[in-house]
Amino acid sequence: MRTVRPLADGLAGRSIQVDPLFPYYEGRSPDSVAEEIELAGYSVVHYFVVNERHVQGELIEAFRKRGMFVWAMVLGNGSFSTEGYPSQWPNWQMELLKPCNDGYTRFSYFNEEFVEWKTEAITRLLVDYPFDGIEIAEPYFPEWNGLDSGVYGDVGPLAQQAFRRKYGEQMPDFVRKSSPRYYKKVPAVYRKWVQFRIDAVNGFVDRVINGPGGARSKRPDIAVATWTLAVNAGPRSLELLREMQGNDAASMIAAVRPDLHVLQTHWPDWGNPRLRADYVRGYAPFVQDIRKSHPDLPLAVQADIGSSRNMIRSRDWIETFAATAEKEGYAAWTAYEYHIGGPIYKERPAPVQATRIGAYEAMVSFNKRIAAEEERLAREFVGFRSEGVHHFAPIEAVRVDGNRLYVRSQKFPPDAFELRVPGRIRDTPERWLYPDFPANEMEPGATVRVPAFRPPSG
Repeated sequence: MRTVRPLADGLAGRSIQVDPLFPYYEGRSPDSVAEEIELAGYSVVHYFVVNERHVQGELIEAFRKRGMFVWAMVLGNGSFSTEGYPSQWPNWQMELLKPCNDGYTRFSYFNEEFVEWKTEAITRLLVDYPFDGIEIAEPYFPEWNGLDSGVYGDVGPLAQQAFRRKYGEQMPDFVRKSSPRYYKKVPAVYRKWVQFRIDAVNGFVDRVINGPGGARSKRPDIAVATWTLAVNAGPRSLELLREMQGNDAASMIAAVRPDLHVLQTHWPDWGNPRLRADYVRGYAPFVQDIRKSHPDLPLAVQADIGSSRNMIRSRDWIETFAATAEKEGYAAWTAYEYHIGGPIYKERPAPVQATRIGAYEAMVSFNKRIAAEEERLAREFVGFRSEGVHHFAPIEAVRVDGNRLYVRSQKFPPDAFELRVPGRIRDTPERWLYPDFPANEMEPGATVRVPAFRPPSG
């Protein structure tokens, strides 16, 4: 049964993006994933839906059982995976000035069949799974400096036909400088082209969210977030994003009427190894432009904390980013992606809390995923302390599940006690994005308090 909750639950505070297809989340229980992220201080999750056909319903339920708000974050300009797509999907592709084989398939906003299919896929996702919110991330045309790199589109026949229908003009020529239609020679036509692309992006998001059979028609309770890019590229940053990628936050918000708008850090910023943690101060022009027409809409900002090895962000960096976002008036912030930031690579695993599973079993929860030789670990437990007295307790079973360590002994008392966790518990570099980082071991002598056993009532 779907629980309807106040929208405000997902519109403010700390949140994090999670891509369950990473190895870090495989081979463990969904509840261990949810618990680890909750213990890290997040009550809102942006579940990255790489492919609408492959979603882990049990993980969504695990988050929600903990009272966490779960956004369905889908991509708006293409896909990393076309598995399960209709056979005609190659016909939906966006045409660029030059072919781009980077593992990402870009689709045309002017292909009605694609737009209808995408709308249906997203609404089916929201009907089949209990997401609390829907957001279409990265709804833009490629790419920053695309006219120079050739990764610029859509310049295919459907885009050309749509432009001709709307303006009675031919699409500008972006390649031949000798052409009388070269875009720099026809500024009036080019301005129409820029607005045409903005309208196409906004129209696509509006169609998916508000159109017939769209998200709001199928899930009237759903929260909606819109996304646009932000970049600190000097005084013309807003203008350049409108021109290069068809992104205009204020007009998108007006078209879609979201509950939240997210400014996504663009790659020229996030890819900078020396990016200052307070860089979002440079996004003030984007906020000011939105505030002119949407003064009360909650805003969020998104960072990348480790997609490239040379820009993995430390905990101090993340906390300064978060504090700056709050100071700058953002209602919320998020980051891509939970397990790729500096804390996973650099910090030791440590027990955070313990839960009594039964009269003779405790579950010790760590701050991150752990690995241990279970048989050896069982031998190394030396007992527990209760009221200042040490007691020997042979351990009958030890089991690891993600960030959890289950310990069982018939000698555990019904009252609360202190459990000393043996050293040599390590984290899991083999499951990290960059697995050649060295493992970190738990601090020797760590202890955790196990609560008293409370038999089920009735």
